[in-house]
Amino acid sequence: MKFLSIRFFCLLFLLLNQFAFAQVSKPSTIKILPNETWWTGIVAKSNLMPLKADDSFQFQMLGSNNGNQVQPLLLSNKGRYIWSENPFKCSFQKGIIKLEGSAVIETGSAGNSLQEVQHYVRKKYFPASGIMPDSLLITQPQYNTWIELNYNQNQADVLKYAHAILDKGLPPGVMMIDDTWQDDYGVWDFHPKRFPNPKAMMDELHQLGFKVMLWICTFVSADSKEYRMLNKKNALLKDSTGKNAALIDWWNGWSAVLDFSNPVATDWFKSRLNFLQQQYAVDGFKFDAGDFQHYPKGTLAAKKITANEHSRLYAAIGLEYPLNEYRACWKMGGQPLVQRLMDKEHTWKDLQSLIPGMTTSGLVGYAFNCPDMIGGGEIESFWSNEKNLDQDLIVRSAQCHALMPMMQFSVAPWRVLDAAHYNAVKAAVELRKKFVPYLMQLAKEAAKTGEPMVKNMDYVFPNQGFEFTNDQFMLGDSVLVAPMVEKQSYRFVKFPKLKSGQWKDSNGKLYDGATTVKFEVALAELPYFSNSNNIKYK
Repeated sequence: MKFLSIRFFCLLFLLLNQFAFAQVSKPSTIKILPNETWWTGIVAKSNLMPLKADDSFQFQMLGSNNGNQVQPLLLSNKGRYIWSENPFKCSFQKGIIKLEGSAVIETGSAGNSLQEVQHYVRKKYFPASGIMPDSLLITQPQYNTWIELNYNQNQADVLKYAHAILDKGLPPGVMMIDDTWQDDYGVWDFHPKRFPNPKAMMDELHQLGFKVMLWICTFVSADSKEYRMLNKKNALLKDSTGKNAALIDWWNGWSAVLDFSNPVATDWFKSRLNFLQQQYAVDGFKFDAGDFQHYPKGTLAAKKITANEHSRLYAAIGLEYPLNEYRACWKMGGQPLVQRLMDKEHTWKDLQSLIPGMTTSGLVGYAFNCPDMIGGGEIESFWSNEKNLDQDLIVRSAQCHALMPMMQFSVAPWRVLDAAHYNAVKAAVELRKKFVPYLMQLAKEAAKTGEPMVKNMDYVFPNQGFEFTNDQFMLGDSVLVAPMVEKQSYRFVKFPKLKSGQWKDSNGKLYDGATTVKFEVALAELPYFSNSNNIKYK
């Protein structure tokens, strides 16, 4: 009996050591361990991840998302974590992490690797819902009208774009009609002159094989009847006096913003989305805006909540629409919401940000993620480069998308590319088709468990020196993908050590683990390698 008691307490000690846990509500510091690196849940800063002891970094999560998703989470390659249900400030300086927040900040450890601690926190703080978004977002390419039509969305050109997709040999998929399809911000019906017969347009797009999403946002134009009605019902964010709706400065000017802490605003907004589905057979919505800064300090809402919580309430609306997309988000890890990376410029530097952005967002709970638009989605970047686009960049961007959860076109590649470059893009689409069964397998697993679909190398192969490898990634646990993210004809691939087997390329050639190999890469090639003993994408 005495022996059993000793054994019990020894086991209890080991468990407590394995899952150490602490709570702090005042400024607290954590010393960074030797060779420890940290990833934050600030997706917009993913190009800086992971952070190490001699890095200087700080970020205030309250009221700031820098254009992308934020999860109140930090994870380390030594199995440690930091979490709070409320936003907090974190700073790295001289080997110390300083934490400041108005609520409890939880710290602890679970295992000794990034993968072990990620498994622990996702089950504890953002468990998987068991549901995935509409599968068409994964099985077929997406096509967004933004770069081609920008602020001139119209029925004739939307249909022209759709027919050109098929005529140029690309498959139908999800069609996203972007900003200015609507009569006005907050007036969620088709503009009668630009879209004279939206139901006929929708019918034609459906007949061509597309599902259709409409761009939508949180804003309401102040000179609309909808504004006057919503203002009377206190469904708009108020200014500091509490009498008038606050006018918020955003990228398209000044508008009122819906206050989703008031159920009246939520019900009205959903009624408009439902109207579009019932009246025109719209399939889903691209939920833009929701950035934390659009709920500034000093404004008043129906409930006293943080700007971050306003963003979360907006995201929760998307749960009712399987065909959805968000860019700004607070928490909501493990949910069936598509999370797109923020708009990227048409530059190699921004192309290089796709892999760390995608792996970081998956790491902190956003498994169903999209790497912005092929070639970039930042419209001013295209306006300034329209006559001098980098064709290699568009091809390499398409290849990077090809083996990620989603692949989204916007600029029409057949319009801006010569025959060789366009054929290389079509080759990337064909390669993706081969991987669709594997991608769907990963998506179903992500819905069930929260496991990321795209993973950084250290997540799958800890303690092999991959913490700072941001130019290659793992698709699931079996496929190593090494896109070309620099304007050159070659790249080095660093192969992890395998427990058994070798790495095999698309031609069947084998490579040993724990080696680095230089590859010459042709324009139409995407280097990828499978574990010869564990091929799951047939």
